[in-house]
Formats: sequence, C-alpha cells, structure tokens
Amino acid sequence: MRSTKMVRGARLSALVLALVLAGCGQKPEAMLSSAKDFLAKNDTKSAVIQIKNALQANPDLPEARLLLGKALLEAGDAVGAETELRKALNLKAPEDQVVPLLATALLAQGKAQKVVDEFGQTALTQATANADLQTTLSLAYGSLSKVDKSQAALGEALKADANFEPARLLQARLRARNDMDGALGDVDAILAKSPQNYQGWKLKGDLLMFGKNKPDEALEAYRKSISARPDFVVGHVDAVRVLFQQNKLDEVEKQLAGLKAVAPNHPMTKTLEAQLAFQRKDFKSARTLSQQALKAAPEYPMALQVAGATELQFNSVLQAESFLSKAVQLAPELTSARRFLAATYARSGNTAKAIATLEPALATEPVDPDVLSLAGQIYLQGGDAKKAEEYLARAIKQDPQSARKRTALAVTRLAEGKVDSGIAELEQIAGSDSSTVADMALISAHLNRQQYDKALKAIDALEKKDPGKAGTAILQGRVYLAKKDLASARKSFERAMGLDPSSFTPVASLAGLDFADKKPEDAKKRFEAFLDKNPKSGQALLALAELAANTGASKDVVGTLITKAVTANPTDVAPRLLLIEFHLRNKDLKQALSVAQDAQTALPDSPEALEALGRAQQANGDLNQAITSYNKMAALQPMSPQPYLRLAEAYMAAKDKTAAAQSLRKALEIKPDLKQAQTGSIVLDMDAKNYQGAVATARTMQSQAPADSSGYVLEGDINAILKKWDAATTAYRNGLKQAPSTELAIKLLTALQASGKSADADKFSATWQKDHPQDLAFQMYLADGAIARKDYQQGERSYLALLKQQPKNAMIYNNLAWITAKLHKDGAIAYAEKAVSLAPNQPAFMDTLSGLLAEKGEYDKAIEIQKKVVELSRSAPGFQLNLAKIQLKAGHKAEAKVILSELSKLGDKFPGQAEVASLLKDL
Repeated sequence: MRSTKMVRGARLSALVLALVLAGCGQKPEAMLSSAKDFLAKNDTKSAVIQIKNALQANPDLPEARLLLGKALLEAGDAVGAETELRKALNLKAPEDQVVPLLATALLAQGKAQKVVDEFGQTALTQATANADLQTTLSLAYGSLSKVDKSQAALGEALKADANFEPARLLQARLRARNDMDGALGDVDAILAKSPQNYQGWKLKGDLLMFGKNKPDEALEAYRKSISARPDFVVGHVDAVRVLFQQNKLDEVEKQLAGLKAVAPNHPMTKTLEAQLAFQRKDFKSARTLSQQALKAAPEYPMALQVAGATELQFNSVLQAESFLSKAVQLAPELTSARRFLAATYARSGNTAKAIATLEPALATEPVDPDVLSLAGQIYLQGGDAKKAEEYLARAIKQDPQSARKRTALAVTRLAEGKVDSGIAELEQIAGSDSSTVADMALISAHLNRQQYDKALKAIDALEKKDPGKAGTAILQGRVYLAKKDLASARKSFERAMGLDPSSFTPVASLAGLDFADKKPEDAKKRFEAFLDKNPKSGQALLALAELAANTGASKDVVGTLITKAVTANPTDVAPRLLLIEFHLRNKDLKQALSVAQDAQTALPDSPEALEALGRAQQANGDLNQAITSYNKMAALQPMSPQPYLRLAEAYMAAKDKTAAAQSLRKALEIKPDLKQAQTGSIVLDMDAKNYQGAVATARTMQSQAPADSSGYVLEGDINAILKKWDAATTAYRNGLKQAPSTELAIKLLTALQASGKSADADKFSATWQKDHPQDLAFQMYLADGAIARKDYQQGERSYLALLKQQPKNAMIYNNLAWITAKLHKDGAIAYAEKAVSLAPNQPAFMDTLSGLLAEKGEYDKAIEIQKKVVELSRSAPGFQLNLAKIQLKAGHKAEAKVILSELSKLGDKFPGQAEVASLLKDL
C-alpha cells in the first residue's frame, strides 16, 4: 500500500502537469496578452514566465522578444534585455518600439559610446519614441562629457514631446547644476501630477542626497520609488547605499532583504551583499558573493570594486589590481575604486602610478577626505614630505571629527611657522587618538624639517598603534636613508620584505643600495628572486631592464626584458609605452610602430596608447595616420589639451601651419595658460612675421604667471631675433625683477654683449656673481664662453674654480680634460678618466678620453673605448668618424676604410662628408 506522502506527491505532480498542459494549450497570442496584463500590474516575474511560454511555442515572435526585452530591462537585467531586443530587431519588430529600449539597455550597462555610435543619427517617426531615444542620447553624451551634444539631444526630446516625463526629469537634473532648489521644484511638479512616477522619486532622492546633503530625506524619497514600483532594483540599491554611508549595517541588512525578495540573483544584489560582508570583515563571504556578481555581469564596476578590495585583504595584489583597474576604466568617476586601486599600486611600491590614479579624484570638488589622506600617505611613502604634509592638512581640515579638527589646527600652526606649538599638539593628539592621521602628519612634519630622529620616534609610536605593517618599515627605511645610516636602512627594508613579500618597494630600495655600493649583480639577484615568487611583476622586469641599461647591456637584452614586462602585464599600458619609447630612442622606427599598433589593439580606449601610436606613426613619416590617432585621442579626452598639442606638432611636420595654429587655439581654449601652446603660437606668429602678436602672447604669459620667467624670456628672445637689443634687455631686466633666474641672467648678459655694451655686461656679470655665488650654471656659461673665445687659460681658471664647488661633476672634469690638452699640459687623461668614472657609459665623455689616449699613442685602449661609444650611440655618425680617425692613426687602414665608406653613404644626413671624402682620398 502506498504511503500518504507518496499519494500527495502524485497528486501534486498531476496538478503541475495539468497546469503545464493548460499552458501548452494556450495560443502564444493569449500568453502575450496575459504578459502585458502582468507588466501593467508591475508583476515582471509572471510576465517573463508567460512570454517565455509563448516563445517556447514560437521562438520567432517579434512581439514576444520585444516584450521579454522590456520586462528584463524593467527587472534590471540590462544584459539579457539587450540580447532579446536585438533579436526583436532582427525579426523586424517596429524600430519605434525597440530602439528606445535597446538604447536604454546599453546605457544601463555603461556603454554610452555604443549608444552614440549606434543611434546618434537615428530619427524615429513616432514622437514619444523619438523623445525617449533623444533623452537616452542626452544622458549618453553627458556621461561622455559632450555637454553641447547632450543639451542638443535633450532639446530634440522636448521638441518631439514637451510632456515626456523622463526628458523633463533629465532637464531638472541638468538644472540642478546651477539651481538645486529650482530643480527640486521641477521634480515636485512632475510628482504632483504623477505621484507613482518612481523615476521622479529616484531623482528627488538623488538631489536631496548629493545636492542638499540630506540623507534621511533622500532615503524617504528612494523608499517612495520602491513603494511606487516594488521591483525597482535601482531604488532598492540607492536606499541601501544611503544606509551604508550612514554606517547603519543592521538597517542595510533589512533593506537588502527587500531587494533580495524581488531580485535575489541580480548582480547589484550580490554586490551589495558582498559589500555588507566586507564591512563586517567577513572577507570569505565577500569574495564568494562578489564572484557570483561578476559571473552574472563581468563588467559591473561596483562588483569589480568590491572584488578588488576583497582581494587586497587576501594579499592577492595582482588580482586586486586587475579587478580595480577594470572598474576604474569602466567607471572613471568611481572614486572609491580609484582609492583602492591607488592603495594597490602604493602597496606594490609604484607611487607615481598611485598618484596618477588619484589625480582625477583630487581634481573634483569637493575632494573626499579619504582620498586626500591616501594621497598624503602615498607621497610620504614616496619620500615627498612637503606634498604629504599639504594633502594630509587638507584631509584633516575636511574631517568634522573633533580629534581631526584639533589636528587641523596643529597643521595650520605649522604652516604659519608656529612649529613648537604645532608639533606639541600633534604629539598630544597622536598619543590620544586611535586613528593614524595625526601620526602621519607628525611624521611628515618632522621629515619636512629634516628632524630625522624625531621622525623615527614618531614612526615607533605609529608602529605600536598599528603593528605589523610593511609600509611603516618602508617609511622607517626611507628616514634612515635620509640620515645616511645605510646599515639601518637595509635592516628596515629587509623587515618590510618579511612583512609583505609581495611588495616591490623594499626590494627596489635594497637593490638601489646594492647599486650604490657598486654591486649591480646583487641588485640583479634581488630582482630575479622577487620574480621567482612574482613572475608577473612588471615593475621587477622593468627594474631589471633599467639595471641592464645602466650596466652597459646591449639594446637586445634591454628590449627583451621590457618585452617580458609587456607579456606579463598585457593590460598595463606603462610597459608598452616604455617599449615604444625604447625603440624610438634607438631609431628602430618600424619596431616602435609595430609595438604601438599592438598596444592600441590591446588597449583601444587608452589615450596613452593612442598618443604613443601617433608618435610612432609620425616618426615613420606617416603624418596622416598620426593625425588620425591624435584625433581619436582627443575624442577620448575632450577636456585635455594634450591631444591638440600633439596635433599641432603633426600638422607642423606636415607643413600645415594653419591647422597647427587651430590646434594650439583649441588647446588654449581648454587651458588658457598652457605654456607649450603659448610658446607654439609665438613660433607660428614669428614665422608669419606677426611680431606684434608674438609679443602680445609673451606679455599674456607674464600677466598670467608673473613669478614665471618664461614670458619675459620669450619677449626678450623675440626682440633679440629682431636685433632690437634695447627692447630685449628691457624685457630680460623686467623678468629679473619679477622672477630672477639663471636663464634670464645669461640672456641679459648675452644681449648686452651683442649690443656692444661690454662695460655694462662686465658690470652685470660681476654683480650677479656677487649676489648669487652658488649659481654654478652662470659660472659654467662664463667658462664655456672663454672656450668659445679660445681663451683657454681663463677657461681653465673658471673650471678649476667650479671644481672646488662641485668636486663630483663629470662635465667639469671632461671640459678640464679638453682644455688641459689644448694648453699642452699634463693631466688631461686623468681628468677624462675621472669624468668617465663619475658618469659611466656617457658617449661624449668616453669620446674625449679615447681621443686623448689616441693622441698619446695608446691606440688599442682608445679603439676599445671608441667602439663602445659607437655601440652606445649608433645614431651619432660623428663618433664613428672619430673611430675611423683613431684607426688611421693606429695604421688600421682597412678598418678605417670600412667605416668611412659607410659614412659616405649617409650623404646629406651627415654634415661631415667633406672630411670623410678627404680621408678616403688619402687612403
């Protein structure tokens, strides 16, 4: 006999079967009608079931695909909605119905550029449909910072349908930029007419939250959006985020329960669950939940951010960097992702990249205090105590907590020069407050004042408060370096390595100490050992490449190491840029172009890759392609002047001066005080004999930056070119009054000499040297001038005087070697050898030494050195000519002939052809 449980099971199965059969008996049209009823009641789940039933009966129903796309979009599944809506289009569903929804689905995924590319030129026939599409286009243009096009699209939307509420809401959102109260009034008017407009309640919440800083009222508005539409996922998400910001984690959990009830598997739901787990330090759950979110939506920035932050907790630095860099790439405005990414780079020791990552967040007002604090800590880690103190002071001033207010007062007193009271207050706060902000401010203050022992004491206190951190040991090592206590610095960096084996900073610091001790092999072994454990460390590979270059390795070896860094980190633009620059520097132009093309293919949205591609194309003589690349770069960076500077260079190379001038004007529209663009404009004006315009630009520069010498230098130079020496000297003198500089002093001296005012020149020179006894550049100029006049005895005296002030200046030793030889005195070779030992692998210094050795008859040694000079500077045929001349002196005529024959093939590219021809003739 069957059990009761089994009988009930059989009855239940029969009931389900009956329902399924009943559904199968319905026609697809009836199922779609039922789905529409469910959608009207905001019952998306039931609607989706009915639509899928209809599609099971007939998968090619365009209306079913359209309805399914709409239902998925309303449920928050933009990816699924896009798939269904494209199928609807392929099945010839009406564009007026499909296109607005498809554009919305794309925008919901953050694909603003795709919206513009696909539908920027689309015109729909039905008025409301066109208004809908134009509203989405306006939003897309806005997210791409194309303000004019955004406004134009919104105008078209309201022109098509003046009562289209999404357009009116967008109009209110835009009005909020300048008139927050007026915008709120507009939204309230819409809600008074349509109280169930959930998007209107959502916008009101945004304005109250971000415009008025009223989180409680914003939360109420978000909850009303949910009340108007219970399955409105974004409304739930916004409510949760407000609660997160208020750190009400228990209420977050309750609010999340409502979201999970309507969208349990939605990527946003999983992401917020992961964020809650992260906040509660349940990192294992956070990792699992964030991975679930990314499986459903691999390009969801918030999920990537939580995943990256979680991986940092597990010390998975490379994985964290991968997640966070992708989040920032997809959502550049996501400040918290930038902060985590910058922290990741800082942990790896890449402080320059960390600061570059933070720069957009630092440029957006108001700046998040946490961003400012992190910037201060990164600068401090990088050894820039002055910048660290600046950013930490700004961070502290923005924090409303009482302890931080007291710290702000202390930092302000330091800035005012009240050092003792400021330091005392910082010490008191650091000792009583559990946070580390005051400690960091205190350390940076001591470092900025070179009070190293006090800085070390403050670091000890920091370590007791927050023990076991590699960053603290690194900071300690940097202080010992500043004290020149290298043994203690080594111990600190070695301790940092033990605390965080994945951090590259202590490894690089120790390798630097090895190199300073003339132990490059030890430095190499350090990098190689780090790579054994971290094989994808681009920094370590690049450090090896730099070390190889500094120790005279061949360009093939150096190039291979940089290529390995590219292979290990294909999504990191920095190694690719370095490899391109490496090939350009070595004149391997085709290879540079190939690498640049690969970089642009791998990173199509990278402005840096496009800029490098343009430079490589320009170097290869393909100016039209370079201009195309720079224009693409400008499209990616509409508010950056850099693309227009590059365009100006390319147009100048193409001899299109009109286009070059236009590009410079565009750069100056974006940044009116951009020195490079102003200088370029002056050059073009001078070329066009528009001297008045050139002087006007120089004077504009002076008014914009009176403490910068550039404007005065340029005005003086313009007049010097025109031989207007009185006007030139006046400009240089005016500059010296406002912005004293060596460059202006040298320019004024030259102008006085050129105008025949020798007495005035001598008087000025004596006065300047008296007032600026440490200005070695001015003294070097005087010494070089003596050589130019062939006054070798005065030149010798000048360089010997300079040597007393700079006993380790290789340039001075090199020039002394040359002068000593000219005076036929002993010691020339000793000077040259000293120059080479102080600055190894410098072709110019080695060339001097080889020439002097040849004069003395030491041909074998001279040839050996000169061959290395040629290897280091293949693009400098003058060094090859010198090698040929030494070979001739040594009697090696065959070797000399080979070199001279190759030089003769260069033709006009080498100006020394007359000497080459003469030497070949003698052979």
